[in-house]
Amino acid sequence: MKVAGLGFQRKASIDSLREALAAAGGTCGLDALATASDKADAPVLIALARELGLTIKPITEQQLSGIETPTRSARIESMRGIGSLAEAAALAAVGRHGRLVSTRIVSRDRTATAAIAEGDNA
Repeated sequence: MKVAGLGFQRKASIDSLREALAAAGGTCGLDALATASDKADAPVLIALARELGLTIKPITEQQLSGIETPTRSARIESMRGIGSLAEAAALAAVGRHGRLVSTRIVSRDRTATAAIAEGDNA
């Protein structure tokens, strides 16, 4: 399974999400998009998932907690207690033995991040 984890501000545009995802490695072979459960219903994310024909995996705060990420955002660390929402969501979605194939990439307008992980979680 290959999942793109996304972190984004509510003001992020679909273009910002697309840009971050493309820079992280693109959509080829993706099985799903993942983000924090409180962001999973954001219209911009739903629109991107529909456009790509992918499901959204909402990841709970409990699932995110304790996941170590190679990159760190001070803002996300203070808000969520994790280094990177994109990386942690991708890793949580693919399971315990998952690995990042792309660390967090930030869109040029700094409103969206994407990371990609692979693992055996179905």
